[in-house]
Formats: sequence, structure tokens, C-alpha cells
Amino acid sequence: MFFQQIWQAISTKEYILLFLEGFKTTLIIAVGASVLGLVLGTLVSVVKIAAQRNRRSVLLRIPEFICNLYVSVIRGTPVALQLFIMAFAILAIRGFPLELTAILTFGINSGAYVAESLRAGIQSVDLGQTEAARSLGLSEAQSMFSIVIPQAIKNVIPAIGNELIALLKETSIVSMVGIVDLTNAAKIIGAGNEMATYLAPMVVAAIFYLAVVYLLIFAVRAIERKMKQSEQHIDEKKAEKCRVRMEKRMKAIEANYQKEQLRRKSA
Repeated sequence: MFFQQIWQAISTKEYILLFLEGFKTTLIIAVGASVLGLVLGTLVSVVKIAAQRNRRSVLLRIPEFICNLYVSVIRGTPVALQLFIMAFAILAIRGFPLELTAILTFGINSGAYVAESLRAGIQSVDLGQTEAARSLGLSEAQSMFSIVIPQAIKNVIPAIGNELIALLKETSIVSMVGIVDLTNAAKIIGAGNEMATYLAPMVVAAIFYLAVVYLLIFAVRAIERKMKQSEQHIDEKKAEKCRVRMEKRMKAIEANYQKEQLRRKSA
């Protein structure tokens, strides 16, 4: 009986179209919020790091206070409450798209967590990297965005991957403000005037979520492997350069020794 209901949920044209429409909405919200969260988190982490490294700068104190307040408030309140405030108070504008409201809410929420992950990653990069970049003539901003942040991202890829996965699953609460996402689609299909059972459509929705989550896990692991291979390749190239340099030095020392021996013999 259960498997028949599963088959009914995925074989009925009306149901599968509703599932796909809800899945599309879920992906749009998740991708949009992820991009916004990464951009916002990067900016916040850069401001906080810059303020920590330039304590004498008065101009950075206000941005640092705003960033600290933002991170504290967002991380200290439930995302459902933030969604309600955005949908029914701040952006309660007639005709304003609820999907855009959800993207802004989840993007702002994700940005606070990404900011802390990136800040930890930036602080894990040796300060000598920045000093070396500055000695080569790069500005503070160029050193940060060209040298430090790429290395920090490599260190925090697992944390950011986990945040993206959590963000995808958190979007299931958008049904609370009337958005027909994947979870809400399953709820509609399982209502009394349709299948009259919630178990089968909810299981189908869970399969959709699991498929995307495992794709994200696979992508994150692939990026990690690629970066490790690239780093190993760079290390091998450095080792080869050192070996060639040492061989040249040894040959030069040997040549100088031979010249010195010849000079002494001739004397």
C-alpha cells in the first residue's frame, strides 16, 4: 500500500508537476540566498579582520560595531522569526515577491555564519603572507582579496559546504509564509482532497532533498580533492626547483674547488 502511494505520487502528472514546481522554488531560494550569503559574509569578515589589524583607525570602529551587531543578532535569533519579520513587517509591501523576501532573509542569515567561518579561515593564514604581499607593493585590499582570501577559502570549504547544506534544508520553512516550495507541495498533495495521506508525498520530498544534499557533498569533496592535488603539485614543483637550485650550487662549488686545485698546482 505504501509503495503504491509512492508510485501514485510520482506517476500522477498533476502531483509530479507540483513537486517539480516546488523543487524549482526551493532551488531558486537556496541558490539566491547562498550567493547573497557568500558575498555578505565575505564583506563582513574582511571588515572585522581589517578592524582587528588596525585598532588605531577610528574610521573602522563604526563598521566593526555594525558587523558585530549584525552577526550577534542574526546568529542569536531563530531564522523562522527573521522570516516572519521580513515577510510581515519590513517587506510587507503589496505585490512584493515572497520568493525575493525569502532569498533576502536566508541570504542575510547565511551571511552571518559564513562571515564567522571566513574570519576564522583568514586568521588561520599566516600573517607573513600579508607582509610579503605588502612588501611587493600590494595594497591592504589587494593583499586581502588576492593573497589571503583565496587561501582562507581553501581552509573553510568544508564549513561553507555544511552551511550551504543547512541553508537548503532551512528553506523548508518558507511554507509558513505561503510560498509553495518542495515541502509545501508535498503538504498540498497529501491533503484530504488529494491523496489523503502525508507520508508518501513527504517521503518523495525527502528523496528530492537527499538527492541535492548528496550532490552538494560530492561537489564539496571534489573541490577539496582538486585543491589538495593542486597544492601537492605546487609543493612538488617547489621541491623540484629547490633540487635544481641545490644541484647548480653543488656544481658551482665543485667547479670552484677544481679551479682552486689547478691554481695551487700551477703555483
